[in-house]
Amino acid sequence: MPQVQAGSFLTLHYRLAGPDGGDIVNTFNDKPATLTIGSGELAPAIEARLIGLEEGTRTVIELAAGEAFGPRNPDMVQKLAFSELRQMGDPNEEYHIGDVVQFPTPDGRGAFAGVLRELGPTGRDWALFDFNHPLAGQPVSFEVQLIGVL
Repeated sequence: MPQVQAGSFLTLHYRLAGPDGGDIVNTFNDKPATLTIGSGELAPAIEARLIGLEEGTRTVIELAAGEAFGPRNPDMVQKLAFSELRQMGDPNEEYHIGDVVQFPTPDGRGAFAGVLRELGPTGRDWALFDFNHPLAGQPVSFEVQLIGVL
C-alpha cells in the first residue's frame, strides 16, 4: 500500500473538531477532499502526523492545546482607533462584537482577518481586534480516512 510522504497527493475524508468535540470541518458526509502534503493546506503538525500512514487508514489524531494552530499570542490582540479602521475599510460600515473583519496587508496585495472583541465606550473611538487564529491555544481532534495516496 502507498504511504503518505512529503509531496504526496491525497484524496481523503477528514473531520476537524474543536475542544468541545463539535465539527469545524467535516467532509465525511460530502465529497472527499484532495490536497498535497507540504502545500500548506493543513497545519504542519497535522501533516507531520499523516506522514507514514498507509492508503486506506482511518484514524483519529489528537493534537494538544496550541499544537495545531500555535499558542495564543497576546501581542496579536490590538486596539485600533476608529479613524484608522475607517481609512482601511468602508467608512459607513457598522461593526459588532464577534464580527470578522478583513484588513489589507501593508503591501496591499493580500488580506488578513481579525475578530472584533470590544468597542470603546462610545462605540466610535476604538475597537479591539484579535488576530490570533480562532483555534490558537486550543486542543483539536483530526479524524482522517485516507482514500488515495499518490
